[in-house]
Amino acid sequence: MIAENLKRIKGELPENVVLVAVSKTKPIEDLKIAFDTGQRIFGENKVQEMVSKSELLSKEIQWHFIGHLQRNKVKFLAPFVSLIHGVESIRLLKEINKQAAKNKRIIEVLLQFYIADEESKFGLTLEEAIAILASDDYKDLQNICVRGVMGMATYSSDQEKIRNEFKALHHIHKTLKNQFFSGEETFDVISMGMSGDFQLAIEEGSNMVRIGSTIFGSRN
Repeated sequence: MIAENLKRIKGELPENVVLVAVSKTKPIEDLKIAFDTGQRIFGENKVQEMVSKSELLSKEIQWHFIGHLQRNKVKFLAPFVSLIHGVESIRLLKEINKQAAKNKRIIEVLLQFYIADEESKFGLTLEEAIAILASDDYKDLQNICVRGVMGMATYSSDQEKIRNEFKALHHIHKTLKNQFFSGEETFDVISMGMSGDFQLAIEEGSNMVRIGSTIFGSRN
């Protein structure tokens, strides 16, 4: 089923949209099936689980960290992580930069924004992000690359509400692009949309979707 699900979803995605297969809690065997079907980008939200999986699976895999990242755990991901999705403070950016420098790498990150109507979600406001990007602290960071923005919509059946939240994130990306990254082609990612709402997210400008249960089945 995993191979069939992957092929079906990839057939639905426009060419410009990157698929992150959210493999958290899933066994190595499931990831191998997805890998053998051609999937190369996997998303995990627990540091230790991601580290152990990375040691057992192909070095071709790009690992995306999609959960809430604690600063004291960054050092474990720094040698190999491809993209950190949920950055929401200058303190975390500084720690990622420090650990990237130790590993002689530039680590790519997304700024996470609070677009939902739920207290359980994390993220920056547009004003907070502008303050970070305008700060001297940020300008000193040489070992990170901010690739774009990410956010999660409210878990709701109200399609118009979800659409408006995705529109808000697209607007945030456009604002930051104009203000801080106008000449930089690398600031190009709008990561929004999961199993239940990725079609809507793509309609509103998403070019990276995080899909788990629709590929692997419901979470363990």
